[in-house]
Amino acid sequence: MLDRLHDEVGRRNFLRLVGAVSAAAAIAGTVSACGGPSSTSGADSSAGTSGAVNVNGTIEAGISYSLSSGFDPMTASGATPVAANLHVFESLVDLDPVTRAAYPALATELPKKIDDTTYRATLRQGATFHDGSPVTAEDVVFSFTRILDPANASLMVQFLPFLAGVTAVDASTVEFRLKYAFPLFPTRISVARIVPKKIVEADPKGFDAKPVGSGPYQLIEATRQDKIVFKRWDSYNGPRPAKAAAMNWRLTSDSTARVSALVSGRVAAIEDVPYVDVSGVKGKATVESVQSFGNLFLMFNCSAKPFDDKRVRQALHYALDMDKIIATAMFGNGTAASGYLQPTHPDYHKASTVYSHDPEKAKALLAAAGVSGLSLTLMTTNTGWVTDIAPIIKESWDAVGLRTTLDVGDSSGQYKKIDAGEFQVMAAPGDPSVFGNDVDLLMRWFYVGTWPTKRFRWAGSAQDTQLTGLLDQAAQSSDKDTQSKLWQQAMDLVADEVPLYPVLHRKLPTAWNPKGLAGFKPLPTTGLSFLDVSAT
Repeated sequence: MLDRLHDEVGRRNFLRLVGAVSAAAAIAGTVSACGGPSSTSGADSSAGTSGAVNVNGTIEAGISYSLSSGFDPMTASGATPVAANLHVFESLVDLDPVTRAAYPALATELPKKIDDTTYRATLRQGATFHDGSPVTAEDVVFSFTRILDPANASLMVQFLPFLAGVTAVDASTVEFRLKYAFPLFPTRISVARIVPKKIVEADPKGFDAKPVGSGPYQLIEATRQDKIVFKRWDSYNGPRPAKAAAMNWRLTSDSTARVSALVSGRVAAIEDVPYVDVSGVKGKATVESVQSFGNLFLMFNCSAKPFDDKRVRQALHYALDMDKIIATAMFGNGTAASGYLQPTHPDYHKASTVYSHDPEKAKALLAAAGVSGLSLTLMTTNTGWVTDIAPIIKESWDAVGLRTTLDVGDSSGQYKKIDAGEFQVMAAPGDPSVFGNDVDLLMRWFYVGTWPTKRFRWAGSAQDTQLTGLLDQAAQSSDKDTQSKLWQQAMDLVADEVPLYPVLHRKLPTAWNPKGLAGFKPLPTTGLSFLDVSAT
């Protein structure tokens, strides 16, 4: 049995598995002696086990990712600050973190359409920021204007190409002027979190470090590599009031420590359960793996030979043994990409080009491109599940005649090299669905702006121009069938060209103690949400 496990999992994962089993056994004894959470076999077995709601309780959570950036919602893209901002800020319209359905947040209702290029929104009466000041139309105008200002290099601006300007009609009403008709407008404005003009202008750096919003929770303290502390904002009068008095998010990037904290009862929920630990944790808590858009992608330096030839890019996709990657490195918690979107997405489309494992086709494509005995360096981030996959990618590529070297490093350092053009191929995680779930947004994140220009260096090509045109046509179409067909053409184009393209979509394992939390649900995106969740 041990020999079989060694063969299937590989030496590295085998040792991790043995260590995880040993740790789980030790923790189980400790928890049993301390009267910890009763055993459950999975999500279904936890029904009805939650205790009485404690509105004055504190939610303790284990967070996988450190603070890699500040909290200013105009520029924050790290998994942890983005998740924190869900609780601290509001947009006029927000997306439910679980269902991804739009609902009025700071606005009293979804924006009213005046004509094809004009919308109006009315603010919720009595809404206040965490310093006690009222949220005004002036703050809304400021929040959008700073995103649109090129000098601010906002990450959100790429999602608002249709917006010409925002003006205050009166103290509680704002009007949006669009450059062209954009039917997705009422939900897309969820990307713009509303911030207090007075505080941001007075101290932008201070605001980035300790943000002030109008959401149900106020951020009290944030310490890198340690914790984020929140407390309930008692003056909040919106649709998602805090159901706990406080939250402590423990920043625990070490997976063993994160699992131990959950099983021992120090935290009530953790994100990013290591795949090797899922079965063991199910004996001590509820674990659910939710299919997400979050993916592992391959990205090529399309300005460097031979990766400027799409046949080489395609060959490296065909060479991948996806069954082995998902079964061995991910313990089944992934879905091989059969399109740009995951199969559970409402606009899923099976691509015209699907990359099944076909080493012979990979060899033929390399030969047709005149490539033989290529030496290449695969750059990856040191994200745990990605480092487990990287050796299998190397093995797959070496099997078709390539000589592959791995370059594994911290995300920030790797992207500095990429932005300088110092790379050939990268395998890395990506999940823009934290910002929204429509096809236009999910494609613009990777294929318009920073990524094609500074990273995979595809901007300006005929295919890049074609793709942008398809996205622009779809964005302006009010006919859903026409829009869907244009999106499908766009997704087929990137599936064929693969300058950057998913190789798999992740299932995200989240674990929680149903006796410690009421109303908790795992997310189909990176992070945790405690909106409508209480301690027990």
